[in-house]
Amino acid sequence: MSSFYTSVIHNFLIAFGVVVGASIFSGIGAIITNHPPYKAMIEVASSIKIWAIAASLGGTFSSLTVIEKGIFEGEIRTLIKQALYILISLIGANVGYGFIRLIQRCSEIWGN
Repeated sequence: MSSFYTSVIHNFLIAFGVVVGASIFSGIGAIITNHPPYKAMIEVASSIKIWAIAASLGGTFSSLTVIEKGIFEGEIRTLIKQALYILISLIGANVGYGFIRLIQRCSEIWGN
């Protein structure tokens, strides 16, 4: 069972890290190219969420294979595990997006 919890934590943090990392580096790129960094960060954070989920699951085809196995071979436990992995990855990506939004809120508070 510890392997399940380890996978859940890894999926969450990978999805979170992909969104936050890509957003921060797009902000740096925007600064270098003389564009507004926060706008670039938000655009990237919102558009990369689905890719963060796919990256945290190790690619979409392996997940689809597990789902197919669960549905057609009756392995409900495997299907439920995969659904939880996807849900946790989705939560991680959305928390990463929320973290980038929090940076903007903090800048409004501290900037004035």
